Amino acid sequence: LAKNEYPSETLKGNNSIMAKTITKELYDKLKDLKSPNGWTIARAINTGCVNTDSLCGCHAGDIESYTIFKEFFQPVIENYHGLAGKDVKQVTALDASKLTGDIENKSYIKSSRVRTARNLYGFPLNPCGTKETRLEIQSLMSKVFSSLEGEFKGTYHSLETLTEEQKAKLVADHFLFKPGDRFQTASGYHEHWPAGRGIFYNDSKTFLVWLNEGDHIRIISMEQGGNIKSVFGRLCRAVKAIEDGVKKVTGKPHAFWQHEKYGMVTCCPTNLGTGLRGSFHIVLPALFKTKGLQELDKVAKSKGCQIRGTHGEHTEIVDTCDISNLHRLGYPEYELIQNMMNTVNILNKMEAEAAASLK
Repeated sequence: LAKNEYPSETLKGNNSIMAKTITKELYDKLKDLKSPNGWTIARAINTGCVNTDSLCGCHAGDIESYTIFKEFFQPVIENYHGLAGKDVKQVTALDASKLTGDIENKSYIKSSRVRTARNLYGFPLNPCGTKETRLEIQSLMSKVFSSLEGEFKGTYHSLETLTEEQKAKLVADHFLFKPGDRFQTASGYHEHWPAGRGIFYNDSKTFLVWLNEGDHIRIISMEQGGNIKSVFGRLCRAVKAIEDGVKKVTGKPHAFWQHEKYGMVTCCPTNLGTGLRGSFHIVLPALFKTKGLQELDKVAKSKGCQIRGTHGEHTEIVDTCDISNLHRLGYPEYELIQNMMNTVNILNKMEAEAAASLK
């Protein structure tokens, strides 16, 4: 890739979506193209070449990447999101009032969280960003944070000023991100670390914003227990408050990058659309004894959700798991949360039945 040549040897045995998409003919056709910020097809696929166990294996450097390298990115997006042959146009619907019903038994649920990614209009995405753009984003968002009021009033902490003890405590509490993700590193996400990185959280610690961790901002709403309607409603209000704040500070008509077809623009094609991931941490000891992860994940996937460990994919599960939405693109936000609620209701009933059978 450093020589701008098709990496044929590297791609042998590579099962990522990128590797299945980028033929030599396509690479040679795209290799001399550059986005306005200097992103190339070589840089786009580098993460999947360095990390041969990648699922997706590529990242965008700016919104223009998705147009300039459309012949590559479109099939990758359609493959990952299951949209091949479908004419999908993302519709954003951050509206908690559209949720129906509720979780019938919240006693199994430890915590609820919903987060969404956004990238600020007028800036390159972070894989193609510089130290200066990251610091500009921090300066802009610091002004937005200082303007937040009511339930969103809080404090911004730069990673450059946090002590190691403070960082460790925030990571342990599942509040703060940390560097070292090799997939992101290979695309340039972590260049100039920790410049421009930080975390904002409100006084009650139910609303957080990660700054320049991967995408420009990651907006997070969370609380203990199973009141997902409260959590999602807070997220909807938070996104609106931040969007209004960014527009006020910049004077621009748009706050975030948005693609006419793919919705909210993100660095990784897997997060396009809503950029949203909701999750429950739920205790299901009887089900893990009687059914196991694979069978439970099949149930979840049939309802548009997935199950994994509470510290991420491939982490060990004893009795507590993470249930989240499987989809990002092609569905409105409220529908993804509704799928999670419906899945939890099914699993709660299964857990009660499994527990009774073990007595």
